[in-house]
Amino acid sequence: LMGMQAAIEQAMKSHEILSISDPQTLAHVLTAGVQSSLNDPRLLISYEPSALEAPQQAPALANLSREELLAQMQRNIHHEVLEGNVGYLRVDDLPGQEVLSELGEFLVTHIWKQLMATSSLVLDLRHCTGGHVSGIPYVISYLNPGNTVMHVDTIYDRPSNTTTEIWTLPKVLGERYSAEKDVIVLTSGRTGGVAEDIAYILKQMRRAIVVGERTEGGALDLQKLRIGQSNFFLTVPVSRSLGPLGGGGQTWEGSGVLPCVGTPAEQALEKALAILTLRRALPGVVLRLQEALQDYYTLVDRVPGLLHHLASMDYSAVVSEEDLVTKLNAGLQAVSEDPRLLVRATGPRETSSGPEAGPNDSPEATPEVPKEEDARRALVGSVFQV
Repeated sequence: LMGMQAAIEQAMKSHEILSISDPQTLAHVLTAGVQSSLNDPRLLISYEPSALEAPQQAPALANLSREELLAQMQRNIHHEVLEGNVGYLRVDDLPGQEVLSELGEFLVTHIWKQLMATSSLVLDLRHCTGGHVSGIPYVISYLNPGNTVMHVDTIYDRPSNTTTEIWTLPKVLGERYSAEKDVIVLTSGRTGGVAEDIAYILKQMRRAIVVGERTEGGALDLQKLRIGQSNFFLTVPVSRSLGPLGGGGQTWEGSGVLPCVGTPAEQALEKALAILTLRRALPGVVLRLQEALQDYYTLVDRVPGLLHHLASMDYSAVVSEEDLVTKLNAGLQAVSEDPRLLVRATGPRETSSGPEAGPNDSPEATPEVPKEEDARRALVGSVFQV
């Protein structure tokens, strides 16, 4: 806020601003001024003559019946099992602790049990623009393996000048999603607030691959405040994530969450399914590499070290064939100290021996020896220099 007082006083002395008679235009001018002065696009000044008071940010959940809460939940949460036994969970608005505690049994029985049997999970937050901070531990906890508690965020609230630590839950209803199964989070430029925090935490934990667009860079909690007795309102972030997982005080607010794999939001699900297909094939690829090294590699004394390296390598960040080839080559050549050891990706090809053909199934064709003298000399000249 340094320098803001001077900026306000300068604006008050400006006849250009004071002479704006249209309140909507004035609201736009003031918004541009505040956003540029504070370098924060989340600040907004609006003119709302019909508003009797600043609107509430959320309905009073205590006044809703269980049936109404259930209907609200079903509108905002969708799930299905896609081809390849991929679980799909779309959350458009994250409920808070109050609702999740009330409807936890229903969620586990009708949604989570079906997703538990899947081989991988896609968490779709592309349409999630809001939610409740108290719901964050529930999402993270079901994807956090084991019963160990983890400190994942600290939230600072300006009006009360308090901080709240967010930890994963020591126990959950039902089961947690296995750490051996891949999780992909889908994001868009509209993904905001609580959804951004979830995507950020799962990315920093290395528990999920984020696919899609850079998120909005919004705020965990926005409040709309009436300016004096006027019909102008200021929308302002009143709490922020201190992001203990990010290190160095870095968070997603303002800048957004950068995806691991950038792609237009409408193509994010298709891209995620392609990544999961590749990752399903990873164990088979590693096994065939181990078999090939064991059966063919001439430096026999180095084979045990190579097999161990392949088995213990971290493949969590592999999202493309190029990633896999680069990682394998760097690792195998470092362990073997042999630059001839090379893995490369090729497209599908048909051979008489099928896909399991040996290492020399594609030799270069031997050129025929030409009959003409000049051609013979040219061929010899291309091989020997006398």
